Amino acid sequence: MPTTKKTLMFLSSFFTSLGSFIVICSILGTQAWITSTIAVRDSASNGSIFITYGLFHGESSQELSHGLAEPNKNFAVLGILNNSSQKTLHLVTILFLVLSLLTSLLSSGFTFYNSISNPYQTFLGPMGVYTWNGLSASSVFVTMILFVANTQSNLLSEELFHMLYPTTASKGTTHSYGYSFWLILLIILLNIVTVTIIIFYQKARYQRKQEQRKPMEYAPRDGILF
Repeated sequence: MPTTKKTLMFLSSFFTSLGSFIVICSILGTQAWITSTIAVRDSASNGSIFITYGLFHGESSQELSHGLAEPNKNFAVLGILNNSSQKTLHLVTILFLVLSLLTSLLSSGFTFYNSISNPYQTFLGPMGVYTWNGLSASSVFVTMILFVANTQSNLLSEELFHMLYPTTASKGTTHSYGYSFWLILLIILLNIVTVTIIIFYQKARYQRKQEQRKPMEYAPRDGILF
């Protein structure tokens, strides 16, 4: 059976890993990743179109100073995109986030297992926790970079606009990233905290082993008898 200290430290890592898993689940299901404001001005309308979307679903609305505004539109991001570079990069973004989700789940399993037992296999111990958290943090960071690249450089919002309003001409686009996007930083932080807790545990364990091997070095000087 593991010591009380090991149980407490690995349980702490379990909760941070589980927190990372829950946050990833939440941002997968929300559409508050980005809001793109697209200015429109032509003979029929003048104003702005707001497109808010996440990885799977989105909503668009219009605010026009003149002209007839259409009702709000709900859409599936992958459903309205043609077989384009935007759709391909968006799929890759989702895959990397799913990979981070799976590795966070594995990290939760490894940390909980170590809190109730002493595994013989090296990879089932701290090494496995380091591996899964490293993969989770790197995958979610790549997700962040890919999403920004797809919206800023690959013009994903503009492509969605043309699919939703094919007869309306745009005059410029600005982007505002939502809370779901910025929660990625919290996921990375939770991964770092998980690894840090295990590092402190390993350092304390190494020091305890050193004390057991060389008791004379750590014994009080006035307690040494010659």
